[in-house]
Amino acid sequence: MILLDGKATSARIKEQIARQVEEMVAAGGKRPHLTAILVGEDGASKTYVANKEKACAAAGFTSEVIRMSADTTQERLLAEVARLNADPDVDGFIVQLPLPRHIDENKVIEAIDPRKDVDGFHPENVGRMVLGLDSFVSATPYGIVRLLEEYGIETRGKHCVVLGRSNIVGRPIANLLSQKGNPGDCTVTICHSRTQNLASFTREADIIIAALGVPEFLKGDMVKDGVVVVDVGITRVSDDSPKGYHLAGDVAFDEVAPKASYITPVPGGVGPMTIVSLLQNTLKAASKRQGR
Repeated sequence: MILLDGKATSARIKEQIARQVEEMVAAGGKRPHLTAILVGEDGASKTYVANKEKACAAAGFTSEVIRMSADTTQERLLAEVARLNADPDVDGFIVQLPLPRHIDENKVIEAIDPRKDVDGFHPENVGRMVLGLDSFVSATPYGIVRLLEEYGIETRGKHCVVLGRSNIVGRPIANLLSQKGNPGDCTVTICHSRTQNLASFTREADIIIAALGVPEFLKGDMVKDGVVVVDVGITRVSDDSPKGYHLAGDVAFDEVAPKASYITPVPGGVGPMTIVSLLQNTLKAASKRQGR
């Protein structure tokens, strides 16, 4: 069993990005600028945005976090989105999800300029990705594909089972892995909460992408020997530790790892790859805006 080390892999990619940024600056360009809008006090979101800030600094980006209270109106948030769309200093920005319930996430996503949509959620970017055209690919699926590529994992002709059908992970990663190319050329099955006899699919899978958000859902008896497992889930599970919780993925790691050929840890697997993919998208946006 080999660990798919997202932390080490993302660090290498981050160094490559940092070199590209310095080359851009040396040629008279400006540093890429990423802005994040954080609405409310969600603990996981705050941690994630803080990690993005650190990653931006390490890669030589400039960055900003706009913090808005949980009672911010939808109109006020849309006005901030419009301001960032028009700001020439901002190459890309994200609106951290989830948003408070009184705000329509789809309306906010659709209001973002697709050219600055470095999260890859705007319908224009999603549509272009589905058609195999140049686009900003959602950061988590992009990170998964990069991780498989960096480890040289063969995907051509393999059966990939995706657990989860979200617009953020499940559907886009299924599309990416079914497209021509490498990584790609998979036969993909999407399973979800209404799939009957789900384990019959996972036992036949060569590659499993687990993105359900259900701690330790995938058990050892649900996979075959030699399977490649990518665990996207990360949930805070209460316990008696000093922190009061531990982080758990969607995979029962101790049961599945002995049967896997490759597997991601939680934390330290997909999470760091998501952040570095966001940086890659922002660098791409900055390069386009500077005509490079």
